[in-house]
Amino acid sequence: MLHHAECITNAQFEATKPLAVFHRESEPFQNLHPAEYENRHILFRRVFTLENKPRCATLSISADDYYKLYVNGVFVTQGPAPGYSQHYYYNDIDIADYLCKGRNVIAVHTYYQGLYNRVWVSADLRHMLICALSCDGKEVLVSDTAWRCREHSGYKHPQVRKFGYDTQFAEDFDSRSPEVGFEAPDYDDSAWDFACIKQNTDYRFYLQPTKQLAIYEVAPMTLRRTACPDGTVCIDGDIGFECVGALTLKAKGLAGTTVGIFCGEELCDDGSVRYNMRCNCTYEEYWTLSGGMDTLVPYDYKGMRYFRLRLPAGCTVADGDIKMQVRHYPYREAISCPSTDSTIRAVWKLCADTIKYAVQEVYMDCPTREKGQYLGDGTVSSAAHLLLTGDGAMMKKALYEYARSTFITDGIMTVAPCSFMQEIADYSMQYPHQLLWYFRHTQDRETLEALAPYCEAAAAYFRRFDRGDGLLSGVDTWNLIDWPENLRDHYDFPAKKPIGLGAHNVINAFWYGMCSDLDEIRTLLGTAADRAYTERVGHAFVREFYDPEQKLFTDAKATRHTASHSNFMPLYMGLYRYIEEDIRPQMVSLIRERGFCMGVYMAYFMLEGLKKAGYMQDAIDMIKSPGGWCNMLDEGATTLYEAWGKDQKWNTSFCHPWAAAPILVLADEITK
Repeated sequence: MLHHAECITNAQFEATKPLAVFHRESEPFQNLHPAEYENRHILFRRVFTLENKPRCATLSISADDYYKLYVNGVFVTQGPAPGYSQHYYYNDIDIADYLCKGRNVIAVHTYYQGLYNRVWVSADLRHMLICALSCDGKEVLVSDTAWRCREHSGYKHPQVRKFGYDTQFAEDFDSRSPEVGFEAPDYDDSAWDFACIKQNTDYRFYLQPTKQLAIYEVAPMTLRRTACPDGTVCIDGDIGFECVGALTLKAKGLAGTTVGIFCGEELCDDGSVRYNMRCNCTYEEYWTLSGGMDTLVPYDYKGMRYFRLRLPAGCTVADGDIKMQVRHYPYREAISCPSTDSTIRAVWKLCADTIKYAVQEVYMDCPTREKGQYLGDGTVSSAAHLLLTGDGAMMKKALYEYARSTFITDGIMTVAPCSFMQEIADYSMQYPHQLLWYFRHTQDRETLEALAPYCEAAAAYFRRFDRGDGLLSGVDTWNLIDWPENLRDHYDFPAKKPIGLGAHNVINAFWYGMCSDLDEIRTLLGTAADRAYTERVGHAFVREFYDPEQKLFTDAKATRHTASHSNFMPLYMGLYRYIEEDIRPQMVSLIRERGFCMGVYMAYFMLEGLKKAGYMQDAIDMIKSPGGWCNMLDEGATTLYEAWGKDQKWNTSFCHPWAAAPILVLADEITK
């Protein structure tokens, strides 16, 4: 659909050459991105005439980094999902209902962020819009130099602040901007420039295999107004639950006066919103009024529940004009909680709601601080999403995106697709597990065959660190073990970045799992498995880490310390089978005794380890026990925390789907 279309941009980006942003995490990297290219909101318009209202009309569209589409003044959709330029997504949008006979207008608000982060592949000087419209089988228009173009001046600010880990820019919006209302059919764009053909492009476009986001409005559950002595008014609101999106408003006030907008995930002791959030985001923004009735619809999104509006004297905002524009991947729950236990059902809902709101165009680690698709998180979040919805499209896309990251390293990048370079060995070693899990639940053999070579290449990459007996030593990327550090149960091995020489328990348990999963993939595909090597790794693991006196596994050979991680990981992987006597009771006893000494992500391996070893009731008891998911509920959570409690981590996110392990442990039973 895009064969005759051109990538268009404005004069600033017309001749920019793509910057190299991809590299191994350990390699030196110099940021050459010019600051003046950051945070650019670039608008496009095209007026055209149709002889008749079309029965069928498809707009194929993409932009780098992002677009929001309007047809005849009506918002239609937004996208695309992030991608590498060699496999960049476009969307096919049915816009027949928005078109009419005669004059029509397509308006597109594109955005180039220009930051190195986990959100997009940005900071590479690639900005463009490309589209083509087909009506009743005939191409009507394409993106070319007939389109009008202008940068939106309403977002300019002398000192624009950033949120999170340089995740997004604050939007201090000025409604006096002449570009306000650019999407309206009767807007006068005659003074705008014509678009430029983007030079130095290297895109290969592919139809996005997943759906467009669901976007809808929710009214706040509560609103409270407080008049202040200086004439200002504060409106404090509660959406009622943690969600993802943007606060939309209508207001009327004196021209040049500003509305303060403060959003957050929790309240301060005095009942005001905590906008300087735990997760490193300070959601503080200012909206300058024009003097008429103004509407604010932010471009970017936040993870939030509470807000405070500080209205200047004379400003009016009606309760009905305050809405939360919620966004997430379309969600329909295909299964229900299999338990009648009230605690289990409450935990299930907590997990399911997190999956619902946190899944956007990618699987989010969190929608606030990072907004990235982490490979390790996917073991929990992507699997939970597939189980809950029965829709494997998102997981399939994620698996392919990690495979595409191997042009950077065969070891697979930890976050993809994006311009932030991070490598965590524990995560990469789970790639065969995720592919195998996806196949078991979808029977998609084509994907299994296509992605198996990437599993082989990743395994070959890590096998370079085999010290000679099957165990890995000195893997040259980060060995996470668990996160945060204070939830490693005093794991007695220095988790430097990258880790130094020496074999330790957790990474070698993951290595054994990677080898085992790869053997199963090979068997499914009818190729030769290397079970002798996997067995060698298993025996070496027992020789290195098993302490026959304690009948437990230690963290490393040089210590007698037995972290919970060093035992629930071998339990999960079945490594106890290489010991003649049954040591499962001792391992389970240790896990029960230590409780929630692990992070919420690693809790999946703890629960699933108990379940796989025949201790399902112990897994259920852990889900129901104090200190874990129940503690989140006790603290008022409506979505999962990044840790077991608000204060357990210095930068806790309140919406973190990597804690959704109970869904997998419980739902997998009813989907077999």
